[in-house]
Amino acid sequence: MRLIVIGATGLIGSAVVARLASAGHEVVGLARSIHTAARILPRARFVALDIGSATPEQLARELEHADAVVNAAGLLQDGPGESVAGVHVAGMETLIAACRLAGVRRVVHISAIGVDTGAPSDFSRTKQEGDALLAASGLDHVILRPSVVVGRRAYGGSAMFRGLAALPVFPLFPDTADLQIVQLDDVAETVAFFVSPDAPAGVELDLAGPERLPLKEVIAAYRRWLGFAPARTIGVPGWIARLMYRLGDGIGRLGWRPPLRSTIAREIARGATGDPGPWTRMTGIRPRSLADALAAEPAGVQERWFAALYTLKPAILVVFALFWIATGLLSLGPAYEAGVLLLQAAGAGPLAGPLAVGGALADLAIGLGIAVRRTTRAALWAALAVSLLYVVAGTALLPSLWIDPLGPLVKIAPVMMLNLVALAILRDR
Repeated sequence: MRLIVIGATGLIGSAVVARLASAGHEVVGLARSIHTAARILPRARFVALDIGSATPEQLARELEHADAVVNAAGLLQDGPGESVAGVHVAGMETLIAACRLAGVRRVVHISAIGVDTGAPSDFSRTKQEGDALLAASGLDHVILRPSVVVGRRAYGGSAMFRGLAALPVFPLFPDTADLQIVQLDDVAETVAFFVSPDAPAGVELDLAGPERLPLKEVIAAYRRWLGFAPARTIGVPGWIARLMYRLGDGIGRLGWRPPLRSTIAREIARGATGDPGPWTRMTGIRPRSLADALAAEPAGVQERWFAALYTLKPAILVVFALFWIATGLLSLGPAYEAGVLLLQAAGAGPLAGPLAVGGALADLAIGLGIAVRRTTRAALWAALAVSLLYVVAGTALLPSLWIDPLGPLVKIAPVMMLNLVALAILRDR
């Protein structure tokens, strides 16, 4: 069969692409950014397309001769250039219109558990609106509503679980309801079942794991899997939790996708539970428990590294951004005269003042560039280049700085190494 997967580079979408391609189907993955996915999943063909902004005609061209479409596109919360309504509602309208233009009947849509029971957030509200549009479209639709999805690959909830499990003390947030964790492989297997033209249509199914677990038990399971001793829990006061969610929202406006945002606060208060019985009876798939899935694939050192680095990554980037911003502000303010004198000693003469200002502005630009997700990678490379320039220029013009008691040139080496670490762990998926 020729199958189209929208949102093909996400956690669920990429697993679906791999599962369908391994079964011998012709798979075309659609996503905004496809370069890495095209190298990782060479059995599929990838096309750059944003469901939130594409026209029905653009999408219909990619759907020609398709036997089915899988829509795995989703967004947790609005951000720069990203809209949950654009992806979940307008994107669904585009998909329905494109299917009619291309003559595609079967659509398997990935929604989220609980969105049909209430809308505590824009995520749930827009997901439910998209589900309703598809259900009323007259297409042969299948709406799958998975609970929190975890797998060997880590992104979103599964990444956060591992990061929290690596902390020596587990912060227990208030207002967290039970979860029925569902395995990524089980979700992908379910999609593979429903893309078949012989599979039932007009179906809406919750994909929930077999057991209800409080969040602290989920984290404890991951901690055992990682080989860490049990951690002591500490309750997070409500006002601190609310502050952290607001900070997460602020970071999100810079283009980042932190796990702790106001949408998560509303969604975890509702929980993610459902009845897996109808799923099993219709497909024959028996969802695995979290404990069984973890036991089947013991963690290695790479999982422990990831878990330990998960909470360190934002700290590294925040510290690094503040370091460059503070350096620039100090060079323009209280350290300006000292900087000019240093440049004059290096032979800059009348250019000392302009060079000091230029260097300070460059430092500020690098710091701000690191803070904004869209420009972080370029800013980190610029930081590395500027650091190297400082070493070369300082060595050539003022070699005495190497034996300065404060070590201004010696200290650049660990800064550059931290820079390389930040570049190495920058990608989220």
